[in-house]
Amino acid sequence: MKRNFVFGLLCLFFASFVGEGSYRFIKNDIFGKNEHIEYGVSFGFLNAGVATVDVSPKHFLLNNRICYKIDVAGRTTGIGGGIVRVQDTWRTYLDTAAFVCHRSFRHIEEGSYRREELTDFKPLTNKGIMKFEEYGEKDPISKRKKGKKEFKIPDNVQDMVSGYYYLRTLNFDKMQIGEVVMISGMLEDKSYDLKIKYKGKDIIKTKFGKIHAHKIVPIMPDNQMFSGENSVRFWVSDDKNRVPVRVEADMFIGKIVVELKDYANLKHKFNFKQ
Repeated sequence: MKRNFVFGLLCLFFASFVGEGSYRFIKNDIFGKNEHIEYGVSFGFLNAGVATVDVSPKHFLLNNRICYKIDVAGRTTGIGGGIVRVQDTWRTYLDTAAFVCHRSFRHIEEGSYRREELTDFKPLTNKGIMKFEEYGEKDPISKRKKGKKEFKIPDNVQDMVSGYYYLRTLNFDKMQIGEVVMISGMLEDKSYDLKIKYKGKDIIKTKFGKIHAHKIVPIMPDNQMFSGENSVRFWVSDDKNRVPVRVEADMFIGKIVVELKDYANLKHKFNFKQ
């Protein structure tokens, strides 16, 4: 208890040296430390995988800023593991006040492919530094590809995980149907602008009951994975949690569905249909 109190004072001390106005400020009453969300992934009628999203019970200090540490872990099960084994971990260090990413980590195991990647972001100088190593599971050390890259990042940068949490800060109640929001993101050393269209309110059936939700659709560019611009659809709970409760993706190999399976330590109650 005493050590946590001292750490908190040190975080405030270091943060006080960052100039006012250097970062944006986003009020967070959406989630807190120790939040746990679990999803099930299905392909048709078959279970294909599970994914968990966990916020650490502790805060961390990066770039003199207090951060959440958030881990997303996904793995294939059942038929999914039979087609290709996947066991991935994605981690972000998310600024608790500015909701920008300060560090991103990925551990990828997909079939025989392996990748370890660590990226440090410097939001005040729009700079990113990525170190990575990738290889096949049976490749000798001599064939492993290692690298380090420095690159420019956009303002208020998000990796995939921090973008998921930034999305939850948006006030969908103030949006008009058809309104488009843009999020600046990074994947490896490439930046992209993700456009998300608001489609209105809906009701989604879950294992816990029917939940009032907002429907949003990422505008997908032409690619070889998804079939059409509106091929991915999200439903976010219409309450103060704004938790994604269902995702549908129309892929060329078939339809993938991601559904809420379990949760713990949410800050607010779900808005269930009575």
